[in-house]
Amino acid sequence: MSDFEKFRLSPEIMRALKEMKFEKPTEIQREALPIVFQGEDVIGQAQTGTGKTAVFGIYLLESVDANRREVQALVLAPTRELAVQITKEIRRIGKHTRVRILTIYGGQSINVQIDDLRRGTHIIVGTPGRILDHLKRGTLSLGSVKYVVVDEVDRMLDMGFIEDVEDILSHTQRERQTMMFSATVPKEVVELSKKYQKYPQFISVSKDEVTIKHIRHCFVEVDYKDRYRALYAYLRQRRPLRALIFCRTKLKVDSVADDLRKRGYRVGKLHGNLSQRMRDVMMAKFRSGEINLLVATDLASRGLDVVEISDVINFNLPEESNVYTHRVGRAGRMGRAGTAFSIVANDEMSLLGQIEKECGVHMDEDRLEVSRGYEHRKEHKR
Repeated sequence: MSDFEKFRLSPEIMRALKEMKFEKPTEIQREALPIVFQGEDVIGQAQTGTGKTAVFGIYLLESVDANRREVQALVLAPTRELAVQITKEIRRIGKHTRVRILTIYGGQSINVQIDDLRRGTHIIVGTPGRILDHLKRGTLSLGSVKYVVVDEVDRMLDMGFIEDVEDILSHTQRERQTMMFSATVPKEVVELSKKYQKYPQFISVSKDEVTIKHIRHCFVEVDYKDRYRALYAYLRQRRPLRALIFCRTKLKVDSVADDLRKRGYRVGKLHGNLSQRMRDVMMAKFRSGEINLLVATDLASRGLDVVEISDVINFNLPEESNVYTHRVGRAGRMGRAGTAFSIVANDEMSLLGQIEKECGVHMDEDRLEVSRGYEHRKEHKR
């Protein structure tokens, strides 16, 4: 543990890191921890899976005063799933401390959250919409917040949350320390930083392409009607340990997941029509290994911190190259090897070439034996 000891962390945090088998800091941890402990504002260019949550998690746990029953730190996340993951990670790191962490997001009972807030908490992790809701109701005060983390800022931009983020920041004290993390740093992120950070230190350790360089990229070209045959051939012949299967639409997710289940696979599904409770259940089963296949829309392409994913399967190619990067970045986490397999219809080969060029990857053709006798139970027969 000597690599983490140089940060002079408390015995409680060191004990938890040892139990979590955090033996050597990742690059973002090595670069960012000394800077945030100096009280500097930070823009960190890093994706989920690089260890960035531990950066602000460790720092916030060491910085808040557990004897004060008030909110001292706020972490903003673009999605419910990411907010829940961040909370779990910080709780694991802070399990031997007295620091209380609360997650606030839409889809949960607001009355339960109000009761939790009344009991007192030190760190809040939440989504912008529900945080604003509590601020307007007067059930949450951010006047004592000294530390703010805005995670996946580029995703916040994509989802139209930046105005909400700015509104929330206006409720915090001006002398706060503000940390922003983003997979990419477009000019809008720079402008946000200019408005709400003081002389921020810029740390870039992992652009998108870095996180997919360890991955084997491969594809199979098929007639459109043979997509299901190709999927089943891959599952039979390659036997992935834990795989994410991406489809473009919720309807297709339902169809693929149902068909896999009928064939005896341990499979779940994830898309926006599921209740938050069902989404949480699916993710818990996927993490525990109760299911080893998860069929999803691009809701799952960002922010899912499941390190053990071995394969990402594109049942449908994404229409944009940056979505491909975020999808396949779920495999090969933290430097592990992984495979990204794409099922490509005959008329999509030009799209495949565009993705290769814009993502800077080369895709090998996978010589699957796609059996004609392995029929999909077509939904239109019902």
